[in-house]
Amino acid sequence: MPERIYNFSPGPGTLPQEVLTQAAKDIVNFNDKGISLIELSHRSKEFMAVYAEAEADIRELLEVPDNFKILFLQGGASSQFAMVPMNLLGGSKKGTYLNTGSWAKKAIKEANIIASSQVAYSAEDSAFNHVPVDADYTVDADSEYLYFVSNNTIYGTQFREFPKSDKMLICDMSSDIMSRAIDFSKFGLIFAGAQKNMGPAGCTIVIIRDDLLDRAPETVPTMLRYKTHADKDSMFNTPPCFAMYCVGLVCKWLKANGGVAGMAKRNEEKAAILYDMIDSTSFYRGHAKEGSRSLMNVTFNLPTPELEAEFVKQGTEQGLDGLKGHRSIGGCRASIYNAFPRQGVVDLVEFMKKFAKENS
Repeated sequence: MPERIYNFSPGPGTLPQEVLTQAAKDIVNFNDKGISLIELSHRSKEFMAVYAEAEADIRELLEVPDNFKILFLQGGASSQFAMVPMNLLGGSKKGTYLNTGSWAKKAIKEANIIASSQVAYSAEDSAFNHVPVDADYTVDADSEYLYFVSNNTIYGTQFREFPKSDKMLICDMSSDIMSRAIDFSKFGLIFAGAQKNMGPAGCTIVIIRDDLLDRAPETVPTMLRYKTHADKDSMFNTPPCFAMYCVGLVCKWLKANGGVAGMAKRNEEKAAILYDMIDSTSFYRGHAKEGSRSLMNVTFNLPTPELEAEFVKQGTEQGLDGLKGHRSIGGCRASIYNAFPRQGVVDLVEFMKKFAKENS
């Protein structure tokens, strides 16, 4: 087997080696039962134990209160752009949105199809290079919630502190869930696609407050109601079994490596190494403003697009994969989620020093 490369891709992101090794074994012969994990009935006692452990570990790691349900859904995080307003904005209700990037824009579009949205703040005119502070916007008094994206993978920005509002918070945490503590008293609903920081693609985690489950109008289809899945413990239909199992393995890895607090410390250290490199030279230029810099996705530019293309090419040849920026803005991007090793960041910085010296 060739040596593993460093995966700087924004998603699917790096998974712990221990998780990959165990999953490789269980996908052939789960718990030495003579059957593959992906052949098990989702209603078997063996898989129900997988589900129960994963749910309990998520609850423990994030300190999810008892009055919140944890759901394992399909359709990707993008399906939540519509499910949130479908379930929470019946009648003439509206939600307030902070437009900090592509994923927020998509959510706003869906909200306006189903109900209506107030866009209280937009960073689009500045190429989404920052997130707002509370003083930058006002939430309408008749709004049901304040919706925001905690971390923006494309632009490399992040709410380092969650917004403060008298409205309940709804958050897309797809790219930084499990990377820091959450005060659930401020939130009504959190969702996250697993493939960036929790597991493989195919599973979306929704954490929703109990009292919101009955808000959906009667016109909402059965499969698109949160209550449908909450009432059946995510087993209304065949769930994303393999992805759920892997999320459970990642949770166990997190618990063995300091939990959410341990990840927060590691992520601060990894990001600091990379941002210090960017700030030390004019050859590299960070996209995000300093107060909005993401600890998960570090975005930067070189002096010319041609140098950026060569940087990505040479990096790939040296086992530093996935450094190309999103097609909408170009540049370069290093995604360094929870499971991304510190040594990979160190190796990238050494490559950046060498490349800058040879091309200045």
